[in-house]
Amino acid sequence: MKVELRNITKVFPGRSKKQNEEVVAVDNCSITIPDGKLIGLLGPSGCGKSTTLYMICGLQKPTKGQIFFGEDDVTELAPENRGVGLVFQNYALYPHLTVKQNILFPLQNLKGEDRPSKEEMLKRAYETAKLVQISELMDRKPSELSGGQQQRVAIARALVKMPRVLLLDEPLSNLDARLRLQTREEIRRIQRETKITTVFVTHDQDEAMSISDYIVVMKQGVVQQIGKPQEVYDDPDNLFVAKFLGTPPINVFSGHIKDNTVFIGGEGVLRTKSAPDGEVYIGVRPEGFILNDSGALGCELSRIEVMGRDMSIISKNDASVNETIRSIINSDIKADPGAKTVRFDIKPHKLFLFDKESEKRIRFEVE
Repeated sequence: MKVELRNITKVFPGRSKKQNEEVVAVDNCSITIPDGKLIGLLGPSGCGKSTTLYMICGLQKPTKGQIFFGEDDVTELAPENRGVGLVFQNYALYPHLTVKQNILFPLQNLKGEDRPSKEEMLKRAYETAKLVQISELMDRKPSELSGGQQQRVAIARALVKMPRVLLLDEPLSNLDARLRLQTREEIRRIQRETKITTVFVTHDQDEAMSISDYIVVMKQGVVQQIGKPQEVYDDPDNLFVAKFLGTPPINVFSGHIKDNTVFIGGEGVLRTKSAPDGEVYIGVRPEGFILNDSGALGCELSRIEVMGRDMSIISKNDASVNETIRSIINSDIKADPGAKTVRFDIKPHKLFLFDKESEKRIRFEVE
């Protein structure tokens, strides 16, 4: 099912007479979610991603704009008539019901022609439980399950009614690190097997980039960039997107361009063909540094952290916006941990220029 948001805006009124200023949670948002794809809504807390999800499912009504499922305008349609499955952050399982009863609950609430027979309900419940690998837990209650098992029950409950669209609101935030990794792989597997159009809300960029077909990066209710995860990482539209994606995060420097040369401090680190003169922010991905004793950029060495196949060189530079600079280098390359300074060349495709005022990307050609 293709989902399309057209110029969606959501404004919340002020809470009291003293605080009567309206809050724009989502501002003129347009997103197209292709049929059968998993799209990640990504951004910091308060950016409007959950509000966008709730407008898709009908729990929130847009102040302006339209929502389409396929060719159907569902903007005014009640949540129960949209054919969506919603998985909440806190699972929201019924504690007095067994796993089987929790999964059956959405089917038992169907009315009229949509209500399947008891035999069909049980068949679908067990098929869905098998899909999420909890068949052996059907007689347990939520209190007898681990966090990961409860999350699978919540997903099964959302899937059992065969929704047109599956909506996941930060479904992994209550799990420990290892379980998060395992569960996000399961979510991707389930989505691929069912081919249900899925919207996944998270503030964790690793989660979004690892399982999404497309990501939507949001900031203060405004969509910053939409694209395939690797493409957005490699080609950010602005400084916010560049800083938000990537672990370790991008290194940012204050610099300038003069006579087609990019300067960090007083050192020219790159020659360009087309970049205009002026003050800029310079972003360099951690993997964009080349260790070289005669390199273009000099930094004060703080320490070296060896991490198996890679090592992190932690250094400082007066032009750095970050407190420290983190450079990821292959551990086969030898570095002197006792040195006071370290020098780098910069990989051109890992260096990004941003306007100092607007923070928008400045695109350039390398000489």
